[in-house]
Amino acid sequence: MKGQFNKENVTAMLLQKYEELRTSGEGRFPQRSDFTEEEVCAVKAFFGPWPRALEAVGIKAPRAPKGMSNAEKRILKKRKRRAMEQENGQEDTRRVEGLSGNHDEEEIS
Repeated sequence: MKGQFNKENVTAMLLQKYEELRTSGEGRFPQRSDFTEEEVCAVKAFFGPWPRALEAVGIKAPRAPKGMSNAEKRILKKRKRRAMEQENGQEDTRRVEGLSGNHDEEEIS
């Protein structure tokens, strides 16, 4: 494929790598290190910086628009993370077990 890059080829290459990573259970976005130097140059030539390239081909959700408050950004990020976890069949591992509020309290004497 050397020297024969076009926008469609580069898009297909990124999407293929993303699917490979998802099916292998890695659960991450494609990184520059997953590709050769020529492939990385082609991606950046057609789509710009790496994060914008992932957004352009639909792998990564677009970044938050300017003017959003930090609270809105955190909420949006949390929703995206939960959607990704559900899509991958993962549970939220940050929750601490046993803190549901249904435990017996000890009396202090």
